[in-house]
Amino acid sequence: MKAQIFEKDGRKEFVVLTYEDFLKIQEALEMYEDLRALRKAKQEEGEAPTVSFDQAKELLGV
Repeated sequence: MKAQIFEKDGRKEFVVLTYEDFLKIQEALEMYEDLRALRKAKQEEGEAPTVSFDQAKELLGV
């Protein structure tokens, strides 16, 4: 990853990335948010009843 860091008053203030690097970071953040949402949903479900794949197929008549 190639990034240029610009300072203001001696502190790092801005970063310039290639568009390709920006897209990689954006994709990684989206995947992270999806993972967080999945974990939250699983936690909220807690001890909810489940069925196996075979049971689901049988229930749906597949």
